[in-house]
Parts: sequence; C-alpha cells; structure tokens
Amino acid sequence: MLGAMLLLLTSCSSSFATTLTEVSSGFERPVAVTNTGYDERLFVVEQTGRIRILEDGQVLATPFLDVSAKISTGGERGLLSVAFHPDYDDNGRFFVNYTDRAGNTVISEYRVSSEPNVAAADSERVLLTFEQPYANHNGGQLAFGLDGYLYIGTGDGGAANDPLNAGQDLSTLLGKLLRIDVDNDVDNGDPYAVPEGNPFVGQEGARPEIWAYGLRNPWRFSFDQQTGDLFIADVGQNAFEEVNFQPSSSTGGENYGWRVAEGAHCFEPAQGCDTAGITMPIMEYSHRSGAGRSITGGYLYRGNAVSTLEDAYIFGDFVSGNIWASTFNGENWATVQLFNTNYAIAAFGQDAAGELYVLDYNTGTLYRFSEE
Repeated sequence: MLGAMLLLLTSCSSSFATTLTEVSSGFERPVAVTNTGYDERLFVVEQTGRIRILEDGQVLATPFLDVSAKISTGGERGLLSVAFHPDYDDNGRFFVNYTDRAGNTVISEYRVSSEPNVAAADSERVLLTFEQPYANHNGGQLAFGLDGYLYIGTGDGGAANDPLNAGQDLSTLLGKLLRIDVDNDVDNGDPYAVPEGNPFVGQEGARPEIWAYGLRNPWRFSFDQQTGDLFIADVGQNAFEEVNFQPSSSTGGENYGWRVAEGAHCFEPAQGCDTAGITMPIMEYSHRSGAGRSITGGYLYRGNAVSTLEDAYIFGDFVSGNIWASTFNGENWATVQLFNTNYAIAAFGQDAAGELYVLDYNTGTLYRFSEE
C-alpha cells in the first residue's frame, strides 16, 4: 500500500432504506442521464448518437439531438455525454462529447431551437478535438463546476498499460481532467478560453487546459452541488478500481497516479515506485474481492426523497452490478453495499431536484432511487 485509506467494504448490511424504481425503458445503449437545472425533464444520452427527453414519465418521440451520422460507435466510442450551460434557461447553450468518424474526441457546443424539446442541429460549434490513438479509454464526461467552467474527463488513449505514458505527460490532453472557459472569448470567435487560474498556465511543455492528471479512464466524475467538491471514479487496469477526491478549495494540479500507481498500489514499476506528489484515492476495491471490475462514478446525494442517503456518495460497478453508498466520518470514508443488481451500470444521474437515477446499459432501463 502507498498510503492510508479505507478499503471498500462489501457487506450487504445497510441502514440506507432505499429501493430502485423503474422510471422508463427502451433506451439504446444509454450512457448518461442529466437535467438542465431549470425544469423536470431528464435527458438520456444514447451511445449510438441520440439524446432523448423524458418528460412527465414519457420518452418523447423526437430526439432532442441526433448526431449519429457524425460519430463512430461501439465499444467505448460514440456519443458519451451532454452538459447544459449554467445559464441554459437564458442562452440555450449545451455541450456534447463524442468520438467522430475517425475515432477522435470532439467537444462541441450546440443551441436549442425555437422548439424547447429540439436542438438546432445546424448550430454545432466545435470547441476542441484531439486524436485518440486507440479505440478505448475515451473518458467522455462533461460537467460544469460551481465556478462556471466546463470540466472534461479524458482517458489515457487506450490499449493497456498506458503505452504512451499519457497519464503523466503534461504535453497531451489524454489521461487528464481539463478545465476551460466557454464564455470568456465566445464573442470574438475563439472556441474557448483557458482560465488564468489553471495550474499549468505558462508552464513550458504543458497544455494549459489541464486541471488534474494521472487518470486512466475516468468514468464518471461529479461535483457536489452544495460544496463544489469533486469525485472522480477511475477505471483500473487488472487489479484495482478507485475513487479520487478533490476538495472545492483545490487550486488544481493534482496527480492521481496513473500509470505510476493503480489505486493505491505501485504499477510502473511494480515495486518501489516513486509516489512523491501523488494524491491517493479515498476509496478502492480489488478485482480479486469479487466487488467488481469496472467502476462507474456517481453523486453525493442531495435530494429529499430518500432521507437515509443524505450526504452519501453513491457509485457502482458496470461488471458486477453492485451499488454502494459511502459516507465521510471526519477521518475516513465508510462504505457499504446497497444493492447487488444484474444491471450493467453505465451511469448515475440527477434531476433538477437532486434526486438520483441509475442506467442499465444492457436493457436500456432508467431507475430512480426511492424510499423503501
């Protein structure tokens, strides 16, 4: 072990009185669910290229956006997420992350049309694109922080063992968490601005968009909507899954370890690695434990429907179907298992009220956390 931390508990005993209630089904390979922050609609991202709207319990027939003609899909490629601008109700701007026909990552802005349930398909403005050397580890998450900046999670570029050492290479956008300003320079035609407070601004050989590094394939990250604290679930190689944490007071620049470390354990070299400056995960679990093999990050619960989930970070595993709740006791994160499902847990999501949802990738079903 590289540092003191609490390993994930796998006990099924739990004081969290909650259940999962089916909300809707029939989605095609869903990978994200979110909201605009202004109304009760839910937006479900289908990896095959569509964003569907769930309104009043019904999936609208017309997709909000369809970019299926622009993307390559299958495996870990496709349309991967959407994030609505904090002032979406006024400006109608939203952002998507997809892999294009060449397999490269594209971050684009779109705008809603005069019809609130349909995007303006011809409004695309590409902000950022970068090459993907392999077909996997695309990351794909987009989210706005409480600071108003857009955060972008990127994988290490794929293959195995991070052959490009992208996680530790500050000259590439791969294996990073990026932070950009989508407002500052919009009027003069620049695609985005780099916040002056980003940690590597002005550092020779480093990309200024980088906010944090040392990530393998962050799936998914989220901000606590009350505090701004950041949770990043990072999918492991062959041995460990992990959750990383960044407090809202951070000024960025954290190194989360990959490929020097996998979880809190040496990876390259396997023994005696140099861990100076690495920020250790707050939680991990091993593949050998049977807990799972591919972590899916969730959210710190801020809803009102399930009182026992208050202040709990909820996350799961794509392979095992396990879902856990973790709470901080002032020193450590104590984690218990909530459910052992048969879901392929692709994503968690929130509605505008902070209620929590989970998506089953295989069946295309959306579930809501409810009081038991």
